[in-house]
Amino acid sequence: MSTTAIELPLFPLGCVLFPGAVRPLHIFETRYCQMIKDCLRESKSFGIVLVKEDSQYLHEEPHAVGTMAEIHNLDRQADGCYNLMAVGTMRFRIIDCHREKPYLSGFVEPFVDRRESEEELAGYTKRARDLFMTYLKMVLEKSDEGEIEISVPSDAEGLSHFIAYFLDMDDEKKLKYLELTSTSQRLQDEIAFLRREVPFMRHMLFKEPPRERIQLN
Repeated sequence: MSTTAIELPLFPLGCVLFPGAVRPLHIFETRYCQMIKDCLRESKSFGIVLVKEDSQYLHEEPHAVGTMAEIHNLDRQADGCYNLMAVGTMRFRIIDCHREKPYLSGFVEPFVDRRESEEELAGYTKRARDLFMTYLKMVLEKSDEGEIEISVPSDAEGLSHFIAYFLDMDDEKKLKYLELTSTSQRLQDEIAFLRREVPFMRHMLFKEPPRERIQLN
């Protein structure tokens, strides 16, 4: 086993958490309430992993890549359940899993994107940010929350994870973004998605002709 591997409680969910993203959770199953107690006692994070579709209850099978989650704003309910904010930190790959505890645990290896040229990333970052801000504005207007201010990361990798978290696509596709180790590739894929999605949304919301798709940078 790798010398960088660590043991981590695993929480299989029907969603993908990205580094820097925040996910509200209501913890009510006995096994996961125990997981939270153990994390608090040991001052450690837990891992959020996308559960495989064909998994069986109590025998959930996770996908191999997930994200460590810190516990914030913990609120213990009178019935012993927990409400909390799971804040994504670092991605990991599962090396091995076990069920020695009431909940799933695994030995995982953290990873980050590989180093890439700042000059190359700068161009992709600007295009992705410009398209995403247009996309986000329309999403907020559609939900009647146009006045909400959202802080968007300025660094390339942080922005790429932030965009992936917000995009309207199924979790299997989001997982592909999480698995990538190239910031530039993630940004390029997101640019391609937004170039298709922005004109479509504009047409649906404002009835503007979809021919504008070819005018996007």
